[in-house]
Amino acid sequence: MEREWLFLLIPVLIGVSFLCVGVYGLRRAGSLRRTGITTVGHIVRHDTRRDDEGSRYHHPVVCWTTRDGRACTHPSLFGRSTVTRGFGVGASVTVVYDERNPGRFALPGWDSKSFFVMFTAVGAALTAGASVAFLILLMTQ
Repeated sequence: MEREWLFLLIPVLIGVSFLCVGVYGLRRAGSLRRTGITTVGHIVRHDTRRDDEGSRYHHPVVCWTTRDGRACTHPSLFGRSTVTRGFGVGASVTVVYDERNPGRFALPGWDSKSFFVMFTAVGAALTAGASVAFLILLMTQ
């Protein structure tokens, strides 16, 4: 076996990276669903960010009060190209937050679990495919 196996490191590294991001996001979402505290918040503005191609993404900034009386204002991690109905400025929204770290929160109906499912699936496919190719390479040498 020459250096062919080095080329298999690229899809393995990309696959493992995608897999880690996907699993982390799914675990975070599951943790918030199980132990998070639900409250009502209000969207105070949208942080609009541009990507490299010039597309704009709107991240709602939500304000709410925790059970112990702390005021929290945080932008959502997820941005969308359009603001969907019910998430405009001034809208009341449901917020699920971590009591120990209120900056870790989710907006049901805005945040998308499918993003992390896609990352997990792509990462698993790349990792498994490259691993199978590596095993075949080992067996044929």
